[in-house]
Amino acid sequence: MTTVLIADDQSLQRFGFRMLLESQDDMTVLGEAANGSEAVRMTADLSPDVVLMDVRMPGLDGIEATRRITAAGDRTRVLILTTFDLDEYAYAGLRAGASGFLVKDAQPEELLAGIRAVATGDAVVAPSLTRRLLDAYVHHLPSGTPRDDQGPRGTPGQDPRLSPLTEREREILSVVGRGWTNTEIATRLHLAESTVKTHVGRILAKTNSRDRIQAVILAYDTGLVHPS
Repeated sequence: MTTVLIADDQSLQRFGFRMLLESQDDMTVLGEAANGSEAVRMTADLSPDVVLMDVRMPGLDGIEATRRITAAGDRTRVLILTTFDLDEYAYAGLRAGASGFLVKDAQPEELLAGIRAVATGDAVVAPSLTRRLLDAYVHHLPSGTPRDDQGPRGTPGQDPRLSPLTEREREILSVVGRGWTNTEIATRLHLAESTVKTHVGRILAKTNSRDRIQAVILAYDTGLVHPS
């Protein structure tokens, strides 16, 4: 059973989400939050598997609420819900620790599949769409963040967060950052797909990345990948 907390300031929107989720045999809604502060408090109290997080809410917004929830180190994962595809908050939400994002007008089956994916540790956003998102909003990187394939010490790929990785793992992280799927990596690098999955799992563990999306962000941050 996947447990969900709904965070949205629109009561009708929360009602619609609840009706959809509770129609599923494998999902249950633990509660509803009308703002970010409530979402943080209720997540700490209820420990849901997934928080459906709206971005624009009064008081504490969804970005800061996501940051606080993920910083707590609990098992809860956050799925950002945005009004428009690639809106200005999506990138900030992913950097805050969200495991993915969907637009609010997504089909019901897309939302349900997204919740299930996030609950099991997968990324909701397809790799190619993740790349498009990051390319569009890379200018929101904080001052001092590496760009144009330059690490923070002026040398490509020298960020200390990459030091635990083998050369093969760095190679795979770089192509994950370019939007390659596991199947594409296996085909182009002449590896078994099971081997690729093992490498990706080790990369996530060694870099303390929550999921594939966070690994893509890491690849950009460390200069392994830069916008085309």
